[in-house]
Amino acid sequence: MEEGKIRRRRLPEWMRMEMPRGETYSKVKNLVQKNHLHTICTSGNCPNRGECWNAGTATFMILGDICTRACKFCNVKTGKPLPADPGEPERLAGSIRLMGIRHCVITSVDRDDLPDLGASFWAETIRTIKKTNPEVTMETLIPDFQGREKLIRLVIEAGPEVISHNVETVRRLTPEVRNKNIYDRSLQVLKYISSQGVITKSGIMLGLGETREEILQTMDDLLEAGCQIMTIGQYLQPSPAHYPVKEYVRPAVFAEYKKIGLKKGFQFVESSPLVRSSYHAEKHIHAVVTVNERS
Repeated sequence: MEEGKIRRRRLPEWMRMEMPRGETYSKVKNLVQKNHLHTICTSGNCPNRGECWNAGTATFMILGDICTRACKFCNVKTGKPLPADPGEPERLAGSIRLMGIRHCVITSVDRDDLPDLGASFWAETIRTIKKTNPEVTMETLIPDFQGREKLIRLVIEAGPEVISHNVETVRRLTPEVRNKNIYDRSLQVLKYISSQGVITKSGIMLGLGETREEILQTMDDLLEAGCQIMTIGQYLQPSPAHYPVKEYVRPAVFAEYKKIGLKKGFQFVESSPLVRSSYHAEKHIHAVVTVNERS
């Protein structure tokens, strides 16, 4: 191997992904580009982009595509963001209507540069989408807003059906993997969301060097914080400059964690190598609502 070059690990056969193509995929791609929207599907180099876009779904990312944090696992650009685009909520709401989406997922970059960290823009976006698409249900995958409950409440009061915030990894690895994010702060955010009666969700990645005991402890921590939904997926290194993959976890292990999570008390667990936090998100809300109706 030549000096200065880093050999990329070959992906195991169970990590094969659907190639992004097809008529519906092209329609979604064209709508996103025409309306100058951002998606975590593209910015985060999501392995399920082909499957999801061909199904007419996408996870939209608001407040631009430049993050103020530099987490070592994330492919989103970092640096000084541009000002928030006041026309983005309307364009996004219109695109969701044209796509015929029934359940949408919205996320954002971290905006530590803004006085309210982007919370009021979040609230405006949610309200605009709901006004234009009254039948659509919504999941919001939010940043931690530095743990400020007043800002989190702005999102809650806008009325999304599900609010998600990912802890991303186990407590021990958090300082190595996440930038400016504190494990206990994330748990506090989730606990506050749950205390307000909102369906609460979080997720982690495997393959960063965590142990089985740490994964089970993270499950317990999330349940104690009031999480009802958990996602578990395989970490994929976006580039040689990002945090290295320590292990490709086999599908059978993911299946085992799903069983354990459900037994521990989660109402829904999505766990497999290609899972990302918004993967099959429309199933998550329906499963929790069904469980709550039976209770």
